[in-house]
Amino acid sequence: MELTTFWFAVIAFLWTGYFVLEGFDFGVGLLLPVLSRGEAERKQVLGTIGPVWDGNEVWLITAVGAMFAAFPAWYSGLLSAFYLPVTLVLAGLIVRGVGLEWRAKVHHASDRAWCDLGILVGSGLPAFLWGAVFADLLHNSATAALVGGVFSLSVCVLHGAVFVALKTSGPVRTRARRTAMVTSAVALPVAVVALSNIPTARTAAADWTASPLLWACALAAMAALAAGVALTWRGRDGWAFTATASSIALGGLALFGALWPAPLPGLTVAGAASGPYTLGMLTWIGLIALPFVLGYQAWSYWVFRKRLVAGVS
Repeated sequence: MELTTFWFAVIAFLWTGYFVLEGFDFGVGLLLPVLSRGEAERKQVLGTIGPVWDGNEVWLITAVGAMFAAFPAWYSGLLSAFYLPVTLVLAGLIVRGVGLEWRAKVHHASDRAWCDLGILVGSGLPAFLWGAVFADLLHNSATAALVGGVFSLSVCVLHGAVFVALKTSGPVRTRARRTAMVTSAVALPVAVVALSNIPTARTAAADWTASPLLWACALAAMAALAAGVALTWRGRDGWAFTATASSIALGGLALFGALWPAPLPGLTVAGAASGPYTLGMLTWIGLIALPFVLGYQAWSYWVFRKRLVAGVS
């Protein structure tokens, strides 16, 4: 495998990991006022992401950093073309981080309410804008960007609701499962529209022969999302979360498959890549560092795997 192909696959993996992990983070932030009744339940909901949300954001930093090092022309072209939405994403992440960190340090209800608002807005902006950015990148259409934004927002809410159901007990878990079922009424139809348009984004034909692997990924993503809803309805929270996470991962695979080998209009992966020496050095660094990062994050999820009960720290 050529190093350009290898690093494109690495970047696709990092972005997809970010979508999967930050997806439920954003969903939990958006659902905070919906799932909680009182301060104890708010702490219970936020406690589901408390130990992991900042670690999940590292995936974005690593993905963008890898783009900068391995494909500087792709990095500069993407961030320049979408300067405003990317700036709004960063602003949302900052506001969200401040809200999550400060909430535990303030004592007045009005101050906590401002923190909750920051968490809500800071979760909603990236959840919508990332979908809009990548949909517009594929289709160069405002309508496609709107559909992509609604798709990513609704899937994040569904993914977050399933995660809260997995991580909590009592009334919050019941509300989370109910919210997941309600959200699926929007997420599933929009997912069919958004995902079915990924394989045809860079081709003139809409048949299976044009891009069979992309169609397979897109259809599998739709099936996994529907399976997540069905499993939630049956109370199989762990399998439901696996299904929604798999749906996002398969959608990410279809997305970056559609971007290969031209991640930007008029720019190929080969034309955007750094020199062979740079890619070689990056490969050695990545092979050494990435297993440690993945291992540490897997360990942190294992440590904080238990369900949370309202009022119990």
